[in-house]
Amino acid sequence: MNNYFIKEEKIRFQHIDYAGIVFYPRFLEMLNGIVEDWFEEALDRPFSKMHETNGIPTVDLKVQFKKAARLGETLTKKLWVKKLGDSSLLCGFRFEDEQGKTCVEGEVTLVNIAFGENRDSIKAEAFTEEMRNKISKFVV
Repeated sequence: MNNYFIKEEKIRFQHIDYAGIVFYPRFLEMLNGIVEDWFEEALDRPFSKMHETNGIPTVDLKVQFKKAARLGETLTKKLWVKKLGDSSLLCGFRFEDEQGKTCVEGEVTLVNIAFGENRDSIKAEAFTEEMRNKISKFVV
């Protein structure tokens, strides 16, 4: 069974540096993009609605850059859940080139948070049972 959330992304001029390869911070923007797409498309919790009262910030990030990605290539981005806590998620991710070789991989820890009334405070908030059920489909 495939428990990955998968998206493709074409490497554009905006992603690259002078050498013609992806500038490493752009990989982190791509990671944020797949997280945002996952929440909207698979978990039915779009950031545009969630961020009215809640958030899902990154609290820990581990990244290994394995291989350069170049202008014009298409990456296959994969995201999955390694551990589902009460209010946190440990997700694995991997971006592969067109030959299936890993360009970047790692782990990202996300925490479900609630904002105070005037956004003056932030606290961890447990996932609802409905959200836990949706997320659990991606546990590997």
